[in-house]
Amino acid sequence: MNQPMKPQMKETDMTPLTAMMGTYKKTAPLKDGSVASPLVRLDFADVDTARKAFKDVVRGLKFDVAELAVVTFLQAYEAGKPYVMLPFVMNGMFHHKSILCRADDDLQPQNLAGKTVAMRSYPQTTPTWGRGILSDEYGVELDKVRWLTQEGAHVAEARDPEFVTRIDSTLSLEDMLRAGEVDAIIAGGALSGDPGIRTLIAEPKEAAAAAYRRTGVVPINHVVTIRKEIAETRIDLVREVFHMLLKSREASGELPPADGPDLQPVGFDALRPALETVIRYAHEQKLISRRYAVEELYGNVGKILD
Repeated sequence: MNQPMKPQMKETDMTPLTAMMGTYKKTAPLKDGSVASPLVRLDFADVDTARKAFKDVVRGLKFDVAELAVVTFLQAYEAGKPYVMLPFVMNGMFHHKSILCRADDDLQPQNLAGKTVAMRSYPQTTPTWGRGILSDEYGVELDKVRWLTQEGAHVAEARDPEFVTRIDSTLSLEDMLRAGEVDAIIAGGALSGDPGIRTLIAEPKEAAAAAYRRTGVVPINHVVTIRKEIAETRIDLVREVFHMLLKSREASGELPPADGPDLQPVGFDALRPALETVIRYAHEQKLISRRYAVEELYGNVGKILD
């Protein structure tokens, strides 16, 4: 006897969600459709570099699911933007290597008082971690340093602290350093490798490993967020999006290392040490007005995925 065929779910039965994520190995299966869902269709914006669309998220509120730098998310959350976090890190990096000075300068981290340090943006996540490292590990009094920033915050309502100076220089950060306009810079990537520039912190890889052994903190940079209304009204969609992220990472082969820290941690417990630390740093550096509890940032997601 022939069994009746189960009805096939049509694309029209799916819930479409607008999405913005960078193009990485772990997002490729989502973007090319090899990881798909009968429940959710992620309609991705034509974006390869997520940073270029952060303002579309926190100012234009254009997406239902979005990758955001964690400090941008903290400032957006404080400004009342309608997003909460998923416990999924898109990328992370140790930032002892991100603070740079001239190779012929004998400057040491503990001697930064009175010096000038430039960065692309004061609220950028890389400089936030860098300043936290300087304060926690080298005793730098951050308000004694002259901080220069090339850009303002992604979040329109956010304002840099009064001790931060906006600069109009057309030079790159490295060129400013070479020209002697600044004593140090904080930069996360796209560096030239110029031998005339060195890391301010000696043996940064070893220093980062020691910090991790001591604290268990992986400095996370970008996280995934979802519209708050979805988290409050569609538990099924939140679970499905999270599972799609996990499946995409697994399908990409980008799995946690067998030894050493996972720079892309997943799950509430795995993210907690980093989130508590970056919240403290953001508050100490006057990027947010108070130290939010980690649970606040997840909103209803904490109940859905717990």
